[in-house]
Amino acid sequence: MINLELPKRLKAGQNQAHQAAAEIFRPISRKYDLAEHERPVELDTMASLVEGMADAGQAMAGASGGRGDEKKKAEGVKNGGNMASILNVIETCWGDVGLTLSIPYQGLGNAAVAAVADDEQLERFGKIWAAMAITEPQFGSDSAAVAATAKLDGDEYVLNGEKIFVTAGERCTHVVVWASVDKSAGRAAIKSFVVPRDTPGFELVRLEHKLGIRSSDTAHFILDNVRIPKENLLGSPEVDTKKGFGGVMATFDNTRPMVAAMAVGVARASLEKLREILTDAGVEIDYDAPAWNQPAAASEYIRLESDWEAAYLMTLRAGWMADNKQPNSKEASECKAKAGRMATDLTLRAVEMAGAYGYSERDLLEKWARDSKILDIFEGTQQIQQLVVARRELGLSSKELK
Repeated sequence: MINLELPKRLKAGQNQAHQAAAEIFRPISRKYDLAEHERPVELDTMASLVEGMADAGQAMAGASGGRGDEKKKAEGVKNGGNMASILNVIETCWGDVGLTLSIPYQGLGNAAVAAVADDEQLERFGKIWAAMAITEPQFGSDSAAVAATAKLDGDEYVLNGEKIFVTAGERCTHVVVWASVDKSAGRAAIKSFVVPRDTPGFELVRLEHKLGIRSSDTAHFILDNVRIPKENLLGSPEVDTKKGFGGVMATFDNTRPMVAAMAVGVARASLEKLREILTDAGVEIDYDAPAWNQPAAASEYIRLESDWEAAYLMTLRAGWMADNKQPNSKEASECKAKAGRMATDLTLRAVEMAGAYGYSERDLLEKWARDSKILDIFEGTQQIQQLVVARRELGLSSKELK
């Protein structure tokens, strides 16, 4: 049975994450929203905090999710790295989503390393700051359409291609690049490679200007004969057409609950602010009264809050399953789809219900609405998540249900 009682060690990390969100993120949130592409130097102080939490067996964001402590597992601990990451990223995104994505050494690529790397690679890449490069100009959410190539040349792989929308691509130390080792083998040949950011031929083309998460840099790269050691291929180099590209797809089982947690966090921020505004306006919310027997604003608030709680519980479930080594691909997509849709609906509705105050920059409501949109898009759009869930429910392959 799922265990949602939080151990003290998770609560301690959660409290630290909330303090960081309240005391570091919130005060500079508007500053870096208005100063897009400016590096948030205040986050440098976060690096030592995150490292200290990691040494204590905790996680600030999604970097260490997916690999737990075997000793703790032997002692029967069922809420591990994934649950800790989810709880903590909810708190930091309550502070600011873009700044959460800018925390040093906590990139989305770190989750890919945790999901796919072998023990030697985990040791070697344990202290890097890794972005993740999947999307290319010719495709978005169809990860099987990767056109970038990786050719083995002696003891090195030579990478060529183009990658866009790489979160934290400029500031990171490494990038996890998805590329095909054999185009004739289809999706089974897609592997992930750890590429140091300063490798010759790895060229930053531009940084994107965006609707939201402006404090997080989003990069466009060209890979021109980028050479890396063959040991930088994550997981097995073998191309197994029977298993498809399950190795790299395991990354999404880690990162999709993390993105869902981001949506839960920013939505909670809007929900709390909306409650304050309604209370100040004299709107009384009665949980014992039926919706039709109280003000429309109170009824709508209860709807939004219940939608938020459903997304929150689904996200916890996906993380709990990962910690307990249960296949969670369907649940990861379910929580990502639910939370992404919930956050965009809730944050925009909060802006509407707050009126002119919500639409202005006097508070952060309008910013949270802009930030939330990306959470229904990256790591697989709403439509892709629905496809994944439908395939799992119906027992159909990607060829049978498109």
